[in-house]
Amino acid sequence: MKTSDFYFDLPEELIAQDPLADRSSSRLLMLDKNSGEVKHEVFKHITDYLKPGDCLVLNNTRVLPARLLGVKADTGAAVEVLLLKRRENDIWETLVKPGKKCRPSAKLSFGGGLLTAEVLDVVEEGNRLVQFSYEGIFEEVLDKLGEMPLPPYITHKLQDKNRYQTVYAKYDGSAAAPTAGLHFTHELLSQIEEMGVKLAYVTLHVGLGTFRPVKVENVLEHHMHSEYYQISAEAARTINETKENGGRVICVGTTSCRTIESAADENGRLEECCGNTEIFIYPGYRFKVLDCLITNFHLPESTLVMLVSALAGREQVLSAYKEAVKERYRFFSFGDAMFITENLQK
Repeated sequence: MKTSDFYFDLPEELIAQDPLADRSSSRLLMLDKNSGEVKHEVFKHITDYLKPGDCLVLNNTRVLPARLLGVKADTGAAVEVLLLKRRENDIWETLVKPGKKCRPSAKLSFGGGLLTAEVLDVVEEGNRLVQFSYEGIFEEVLDKLGEMPLPPYITHKLQDKNRYQTVYAKYDGSAAAPTAGLHFTHELLSQIEEMGVKLAYVTLHVGLGTFRPVKVENVLEHHMHSEYYQISAEAARTINETKENGGRVICVGTTSCRTIESAADENGRLEECCGNTEIFIYPGYRFKVLDCLITNFHLPESTLVMLVSALAGREQVLSAYKEAVKERYRFFSFGDAMFITENLQK
């Protein structure tokens, strides 16, 4: 299986640069995972394709405004620091630009000194361990000074930080949003619950590795990045009961999918748990829990296109993507959505 098998041609103008005013007004491409049939909808009409007894699995991670723009204390030269992972207390693993000028013992300043930092060490992949100093609560300082770490393909400045958060975001820790969830509003979620569809919230803190390209031609040689996840007893019980009662488990986003597929035992059962996952899902994978998937459109040759192809078949997925390009769907983080299901009749 080659990485190039998952290539598709995408005109640059179809990469969405800004979120829509109304989250739920995005377009929704319906794909029957068995027949390959495609249908065009509006996201808010997803309720027409959900049934009482179904369960939506949503990732309630919250994106940190993890991009800090500051200066080197000694020279005043501009620096950019991206928070990747909290190691302990105020020590973070970060990505620093320009890295060559930020060696251990370098001092950095942000917001006119509201936040300062010292580079402690250089670790794998050239990342820097940085210790921050500040007064008050770190998250509040970060909220004041930090910018959202938008993906590299988004060049427009985000006017409202909350538009790169799901409405149900709860636990800080992600370097990127679980973007399939951006289409839901509080009103739509209430409507879905009133139909008798259960909501199960899990947590997976999305790392920047989600944007890293696959650099090997043989898919099997690719090594996935590690991400932290957590499943509560309540979420596990809700998902298990859905399966037992013959309902469908519908993951909102590839991160929710990777969370439950990582945690499930061989019989597809879940228990309260937490840990780190490096699960890599590509064609040939047998899903243990997931039945259907709500997801955005992903980058060519990415691990996420491979995951979607594992569910609906590579040729059917690429054919659906070709149709989406033809119909001028909006792609990637702020783009439109896709619902991979079965039996497209309402």
